[in-house]
Amino acid sequence: MKTESHLFGIITFFLYLFAAVYGWWTWYDGGQIEFIGFVALILAGTLCFMCWGFFAFVARRLDPRPEDRPDGEIAEAAGEVGFFSPGSYWPFGIAASATIAGLGLVFWFWWLIAVGIIAVLITSCGLLFEYYTGTRKVGVPE
Repeated sequence: MKTESHLFGIITFFLYLFAAVYGWWTWYDGGQIEFIGFVALILAGTLCFMCWGFFAFVARRLDPRPEDRPDGEIAEAAGEVGFFSPGSYWPFGIAASATIAGLGLVFWFWWLIAVGIIAVLITSCGLLFEYYTGTRKVGVPE
């Protein structure tokens, strides 16, 4: 976690630095600060600052991982990473549902927003429970 903490700390520093330079530059060039970009850089820096704080907080409470130690070997991090679905159509359904909800937001059709949100919830549940029901149920002898 220290690696991630350092990474987000560096990004935070540069985003705040760029916000200061951007604010000064737009003020110097146009007589006033261009607030959209200035605020966007500050908010992006604040988001990275929150991530940095979380990773720094967690890193103090966990044992160092192999990638956090200078003497760590690649083989120490070997092992099972997790389970990844070999073939699932649910992510496509989630993307299509999110597209519908996004189009509803763009054109401000409340009924399309509702349909999209309901579809996102249904497809997310389908992805979540894909291996708990039906023929792909994990742990059921064939």
